[in-house]
Amino acid sequence: MNATSTAHHIQDLNALSGLKVLELGQLIAGPFAAKTLADFGAEVIKIEPPSSGDALRKWRMLMEGTSVWWQVQSRNKRSLALDLRTPEGQDLVRQLATEADVLIENFRPGALEDWGLSPEVLMASNPRLIVLRISGYGQTGPYRNRPGFGVIGEAMGGLRHLTAEPGRVPVRVGVSIGDTLSALHGVIGILIALQHRHATGNGQVIDVALYEAVFNCMESLLPEYSAFGAVREPAGSALPGIAPTNAYLCKDGGYALIAGNGDSIFRRLMTLLGRDDLANDPTLADNAGRVARVSELDEVVGAWTAERTVEEVLLALETVSVPAGRIYTVADIAADPHYQARGMLQKIIMDDGTALSVPGIVPKLTTTPGTHRRHAPKLGQDTDQVLKELGLTPSQIQALKDRGIVESAS
Repeated sequence: MNATSTAHHIQDLNALSGLKVLELGQLIAGPFAAKTLADFGAEVIKIEPPSSGDALRKWRMLMEGTSVWWQVQSRNKRSLALDLRTPEGQDLVRQLATEADVLIENFRPGALEDWGLSPEVLMASNPRLIVLRISGYGQTGPYRNRPGFGVIGEAMGGLRHLTAEPGRVPVRVGVSIGDTLSALHGVIGILIALQHRHATGNGQVIDVALYEAVFNCMESLLPEYSAFGAVREPAGSALPGIAPTNAYLCKDGGYALIAGNGDSIFRRLMTLLGRDDLANDPTLADNAGRVARVSELDEVVGAWTAERTVEEVLLALETVSVPAGRIYTVADIAADPHYQARGMLQKIIMDDGTALSVPGIVPKLTTTPGTHRRHAPKLGQDTDQVLKELGLTPSQIQALKDRGIVESAS
């Protein structure tokens, strides 16, 4: 395959090839949204502050001075180190925005306006521009000016109250789930806005609040309160109102997650456990009846798992088609053949020759599955090239560097 056909093949794998994205945000929510678009071919120019760059570069565990998280969050992007606080930097962003399809930002509400980069200003020069704004509380409302990180959105959205054992302090989910949910809602909004632009030629603003993205995933929480005055409370490893489904302790000290809550699934589970009396009990034929006796059913299942290892439990349940699984650590994930078969454990080779495993691309598309085209950039790695594409001469670029407005990778 020659170079031209190779380039065409790569483009065929990327449904968003040709989509130009400006990423102005930092850390998690905005950059995760841009990363998702980049995975499927979008050209993402990530604007970072000179000298320091995105703070995520230094978060958690570092390799050669840079977070390995950075290799996931910023793959397939280009880095333009530019000071947004300067008039010259702001003018460069306005120029870049005239050629962009999407601009993504997750600053506090009003920051773009303070810099002369409001959606109204940018869209006056480019009516086709789509602007994704992610913030803690949204661009409007009495809380709009409050600082808000993902953990705050998770709490206000109703999730934190539920993540606990009854009577114990609520705990946070072990990852930044509020930021990620916001990013994914932002990507959905961008794709909807692109479809609208295809029909009308006009862009629009997408306003995503962290707490609303979490709240949108809270299932029946609000209507149950509205209809019955019910305040859903923490239930540990169980799922309130659905039975039996829980984490059950096994003989080897591990836990098996068993979801025996479908009507026919419950009958198969009880038959396997040697409890035909429960399998054929008409009062347990539907979920409502099982919920009324959930403690009894959990004891029955728990007594059975306590006599077996996790592996023995899972093998037995697989034979009767009862959904079950183990609790995975990352070591389990890295060794799992299904993860491997699905391409979810991608190995990349860093510039120094070190191998690094990173998550594969999600979702899976049959024709345009996306690609890992380039590693996450060094700070300012693409500054010169991006500014040249914008029409600046080498002397103009150097003058900006001399004044600290832009920076190139050393």
